[in-house]
Amino acid sequence: MDRTVPRSGSEGIELYMRTYYSLLRSTDTIQIETLAETHKAMASSLHAHAAESKPDAAALLYSSLRLPPCMAQVDEVLLGQIEKGFVDAGYGDVGQWERVYAPARRRRMHFDGERTLAAFIASRSDIDDLVPIMTAYQIEWNKLHVLLQSEIARLFLAQHGERITPLTEVEIELLAGVMQMETEEVSRITTALGEHFLPTLGRMAAHKKSIGLRLISGSQADYRRATALWWRSIEEHTETSLQLDQCPTYFVSSNTHSLTNLLTGFALRREKELITYVRESQQQDLLAEYHAIQERDGQTNLNNFLYYVLKKYMADSGPEVEQAQQEEERQVGIFRVPSDHGFDVEAQVIALRDLRPAWMDARLHEGIEVDLLRHSNAYIINIDYPLGMAAYELLNRVSENVRLLGVYIMGKAATLNGRVNDVMVPNVVHDEHSQNTYLFDNCFSAHDVAPYMSFGSVLDNQKAITVQGTLLQNSNYMSVFYREGFTDIEMEGGPYLSSVYESYRPKRHPFNEIVNLHGVPFDIGMLHYASDTPLSKGQNLATNLSYTGVDPTYATAVAILRRMLTLEVERVRRSKAADTAHQQVNMAAEVVSSRE
Repeated sequence: MDRTVPRSGSEGIELYMRTYYSLLRSTDTIQIETLAETHKAMASSLHAHAAESKPDAAALLYSSLRLPPCMAQVDEVLLGQIEKGFVDAGYGDVGQWERVYAPARRRRMHFDGERTLAAFIASRSDIDDLVPIMTAYQIEWNKLHVLLQSEIARLFLAQHGERITPLTEVEIELLAGVMQMETEEVSRITTALGEHFLPTLGRMAAHKKSIGLRLISGSQADYRRATALWWRSIEEHTETSLQLDQCPTYFVSSNTHSLTNLLTGFALRREKELITYVRESQQQDLLAEYHAIQERDGQTNLNNFLYYVLKKYMADSGPEVEQAQQEEERQVGIFRVPSDHGFDVEAQVIALRDLRPAWMDARLHEGIEVDLLRHSNAYIINIDYPLGMAAYELLNRVSENVRLLGVYIMGKAATLNGRVNDVMVPNVVHDEHSQNTYLFDNCFSAHDVAPYMSFGSVLDNQKAITVQGTLLQNSNYMSVFYREGFTDIEMEGGPYLSSVYESYRPKRHPFNEIVNLHGVPFDIGMLHYASDTPLSKGQNLATNLSYTGVDPTYATAVAILRRMLTLEVERVRRSKAADTAHQQVNMAAEVVSSRE
């Protein structure tokens, strides 16, 4: 079979990756500054103006959102997999340091309160993500350091450098002139950084950024140890109520809210409470959307809106709401397993026999005899979707311990032929990690998702490409994708399919081959919703999706849950029929025996 895969245009990216991996072999701290030239040379689509003296506002915003606010104080970053690695390296128990968070990247990080950040990595993909982000951050910081030496900037920061209140339009215009950015760009950055904006700007003016980076541990054995600890935590949290070992299990990679919201109906039973919150908090845009949904009479799903509001409500409320939600989850067999050690991938274990159909989102059980689930012995294991090769490591660990009935991947992607909020359904995935092109029967089609979409389109029969990092792409590279028909750009599909291969074949996955997965003995489903259109300069990746972004999330989640529930109901029905037939055979044998 002839195969043309995207290779041309990646030389600069490969050089950049070889450079930082060779440097990270050092046992000493390396300087991010040594990577600046190769970073600029790769001409990343998300850092298109890296080599220019003028700041790249989109790259600054993108990198800032994926690093914690304390990064303005950080001079040294440590990368490791487990706590023991940091202890052995002489840094003590970094888990006791302050836990810090990035607004747009889920990763366990701790700050010592002075100058050092410890980041836990789940696979080499975390390195491919963090290194370019930190390099972009430092490059843009140092551009602004030069610009902020002007007299206007120094006077402004002397008066407002530690201020945490919002800027006026006049102040934003003044800073836009100083920072050589558009007013809209500065406004977006101030909104994203919030109270940290001016203090960070003050630190930018005060000194150049010089980040040191040290890889504490990064061996394949360490990744295996980290995933072993992760699985042990799942067993410890569920061992008194559930028996997971070799149980029939549906594996889902999605997020920590969509499946539970749909299965528990927690938000739906609190509609009045949530709408009162919207009114009292003066969120006029959400209130207007609520009225518009009612006027559209079902054309837009009210449930999705309530799920979106619930997230905001819980963020603004005390712990009582979260505790109430978790209590109701436990009542229907949903166990949350937080990521307390190592990398940050929360899991949920769901006992299908304990679900309450009356609580479910009505879209889930339409046409499905869900009452039969009370006879089920199967589970759903849902994990907060990991980054890149962590998907391979984690699914390997799961498949060692359970009997897989299905693997379903839901996540964000960039689209080269669609729009933000469209859903892509691929049946071909080219994996840049293994260089394999995977062919598989995706159990989903456009018809499974489209009925639950209010915005956007569903594009099936697509070809996806699993890239090694969001910043590790350039325009030449993507143009090759597009010419060869790869229009769905994501980060987990290939590693998951590599693990699927190993879960039923007697050897490790191959490299640089066409791999036919049509004989897999369990269900495979993959759905991606578009969060970015990189041919439009990737601006969307620098912002958060609005309420409309919830629509494809829940459309795909509904499709995945309906698929699992349908399969499980049919499996229970077959099992009951087999039991009945077995009983009839036994009864007939007893009759014959009594006659004899």
